[in-house]
Amino acid sequence: MDQVYGYVRVSTKEQNEARQIAAMREVGVAPGDIYMDKQSGADFERVQYRRMLRRLGPGDTLIVKSIDRLGRNYTEILEQWRIITKSKRAAIVILDMPLLDTRQNRDLTGQLIADIVLQLLSYVAQTEREFIRQRQAEGIVAARERGVHFGRDATPISENFPQTLAEWRAKKLGSRAAAERLGVSQTTFLKWAKAENLPKK
Repeated sequence: MDQVYGYVRVSTKEQNEARQIAAMREVGVAPGDIYMDKQSGADFERVQYRRMLRRLGPGDTLIVKSIDRLGRNYTEILEQWRIITKSKRAAIVILDMPLLDTRQNRDLTGQLIADIVLQLLSYVAQTEREFIRQRQAEGIVAARERGVHFGRDATPISENFPQTLAEWRAKKLGSRAAAERLGVSQTTFLKWAKAENLPKK
């Protein structure tokens, strides 16, 4: 019996997938047949997507709300579309774009229109992703220029560090034991020790 599967994707764990799931249920996709990933659409190395792809067979249908939920990499979207429709011989339905419904318009003209729309939307999905990354990078640069600090604050150096450092240099103490005495990680202790050897400005 032909199966209908739904695929849902959000980029982060904080984003809400409720609208996509509601759209799947409205078209009759059973809750147990909805696969969801919470990660970037940069590639298709996603656990649930791969699991869904393994189950997809000839005559089955994959429902996705919009093309950017499938992915945001132009080349890989086209490749996955080919795998699903040609290799798997399954159908794809993009709910937000009725032209991208491979169950219909199977004549040459319909396929041509669908291919053009697919390539256009895939291109838009990737360029939007690149635009978002560019804005994020510009935002970080602007924030740094305003003095905004990124990352964790540096661990303050312990008062016992000079004595512990001297013992470590004299090989009376290992770096792990020195770090434990100061209550910091071994990496932090070695970073402090390295900084002591740098020329003072």
